[in-house]
Amino acid sequence: QVLVEESGGGLVQAGGSLRLSCRATNNIFKIRDMGWYRQAPGKQRDLVATITSDGSTQYAEAVKGRFTLLRDNAKNTIFLQMDNLKPEDTAVYYCNVDLGYGLTQNWGQGTQVTVSS
Repeated sequence: QVLVEESGGGLVQAGGSLRLSCRATNNIFKIRDMGWYRQAPGKQRDLVATITSDGSTQYAEAVKGRFTLLRDNAKNTIFLQMDNLKPEDTAVYYCNVDLGYGLTQNWGQGTQVTVSS
């Protein structure tokens, strides 16, 4: 129903910045919510930030004030601006697309973010 493509991960030093992009294409349904989740080794996949089609955002406490999520509805794309990165942010970041209708589990393949001390 939807192709989810992530990009922007990489290796950065603590205090640096990265900008993640997620584009949803070839969707059948109108996209409802989009967001980023992350999973570190040995950890569960946790919410980082989500954004609705109306632009309402939700952030994990750990990233508030450092990460900013924006959405381009015309392009079905979200951008996660990650500033002041910390080693604890190291994880594989996955983009999620919620189509509604109970079709919530649409995931990208993930992009690795590694923050060195």
